Amino acid sequence: MSVAAFICSQKTEHGIDHVISCRALGVWQSWFYKWKNRIDQDKLTARQRRRAELDMEITRSFEASGGTYGSPRITRDLHEEGWRVSQNTVAARMAELGLVARVRRKPRSLTRQGKRPAAPDLVRRRFTAVAPDVLWCGDVTQIDTDEGKLYLATVEDLFSRRLLGYAMSEHHDAALTSASLQMAVATRGGDIDGVIFHSDRGSEYTAARYQELCRRLGVIQSMGRVGCALDNAAAEALNSTLKVECVHRQRFRTRAEARLKIATWIADFYNTSRRHSANDGLSPITFERHMIDKRKASSALLRTAVA
Repeated sequence: MSVAAFICSQKTEHGIDHVISCRALGVWQSWFYKWKNRIDQDKLTARQRRRAELDMEITRSFEASGGTYGSPRITRDLHEEGWRVSQNTVAARMAELGLVARVRRKPRSLTRQGKRPAAPDLVRRRFTAVAPDVLWCGDVTQIDTDEGKLYLATVEDLFSRRLLGYAMSEHHDAALTSASLQMAVATRGGDIDGVIFHSDRGSEYTAARYQELCRRLGVIQSMGRVGCALDNAAAEALNSTLKVECVHRQRFRTRAEARLKIATWIADFYNTSRRHSANDGLSPITFERHMIDKRKASSALLRTAVA
């Protein structure tokens, strides 16, 4: 039974209003009524009915992502729901429905090179890791609010693209980056000795306070070249995703509002639900769990074979 048919059945069998069912299932009312009107006409062919249901499922997936998913991720959603449909078909239907996922803006660099010596580049643009807590990266980006600027520092695990730590402040300094690193360490349970943390050469990362924190935690610093965004491309990509899919889609009247909405986006969407191409289309936390289960199964199989 399709979603639209289920909504109709709730009205018929239980007297639940269509509006309530649409809200509960995250479905646009306008598309439900469009589907219902077509079905009520009883003149649609099987092909037309499938197209109407496909349009509704595409719209529902698009809206569930906050209007951020393009055709590749929506196609994955549809496949998990049992649909047999190509990415090209989904892209064509999205164009017909006027569902556009991204509007990019030119990023602004906040990097101010520190006076202290920089760490060597241990990554060399190889932004992959074979296991969690091997290679992290981070950056600082600016969020505009009606109250003024707010700065966000992030720490991302390049194994799963999980955003482990973040901090927000009115000030663009080492206290901000230190807070984001401490949150990442707490997320991993405190034992991260030997992890490489890659960043740019901004003063927030070369400051004595930050370097001392890294030494105390057992974090090995790595830094790209000045003025070369590609040397920290993974962190820049995270900033772009945040801006395109969250920040630029709304207006923040206060810094407190920005803090709350960004934290909610990270916890309730980015880490737990957002599909990532580097993770075979899985969200960061789902990918980590999947790999842990896979490795446990492999270990168990190996022990059985040895025994």
